Amino acid sequence: MTAAHTLVTGATRGIGRAIVELLLAQGQPVVGLARRPDPGFPAPLVCADLGDAAAAAQALAEVAQRWPVARLVNNAGVNQLQPLGSITDAAMAQVFDLNCRAAVQCTQALLPGIRAARDAAGRPVGRIVNISSRSLLGRLDGSVYAAAKAALVGFTRSWALELAREGVTVNCVAPGPVATEMFERNNPPGDPRRDRLLGAVPMQRMGAPEEIAAAVAYFLSPAAGFTTGQTLFVCGGASISQIHL
Repeated sequence: MTAAHTLVTGATRGIGRAIVELLLAQGQPVVGLARRPDPGFPAPLVCADLGDAAAAAQALAEVAQRWPVARLVNNAGVNQLQPLGSITDAAMAQVFDLNCRAAVQCTQALLPGIRAARDAAGRPVGRIVNISSRSLLGRLDGSVYAAAKAALVGFTRSWALELAREGVTVNCVAPGPVATEMFERNNPPGDPRRDRLLGAVPMQRMGAPEEIAAAVAYFLSPAAGFTTGQTLFVCGGASISQIHL
């Protein structure tokens, strides 16, 4: 029996790359999907812009044909900070498209294989993990991103109900501020937003991508077979802080 693979979207940078490297270190086969080639990527990589539905469909068909994907991590996303009164239709469309529509497209494209996946004993092993954000609880100047990430929790809970009888689990990881390229781009040193974000984290530090990857790896593991529909905040306590990010 060919080993079941995990597809990670947004796989070449930040949290996605950390997930890939941790799974590989655990001996699990991985396939990455990302917009741009990465000569140093340590696993098979399919390149497509998930914001282009037609290109994404072609890439996902290739993945489904070439690899037995049993687990999916919907990690790809984008953020544009715009306060109420300055939100543009274009920005809102882009944020919802990549964070929400693309997750639905990826999941539906790979769902037949995820549903059919079994271990050597014939037990279902299908897993879906969505990457949300602590921002779903509310984000100053980031209501569109907060809403898009909240939608992923809605997907998670509903898909978990739909797939539970088939033994497929669906869970969600909601990181707080994490030291990634996207965070640095949106919150450069010296920006007051950066100080405000870190000041709202009770642990008084940013998270590491590897810490998010560890939570994802649990949800993908056999040990999580009775856990579904859950959202795990990995945020240094920011989700319970009384200070708004």
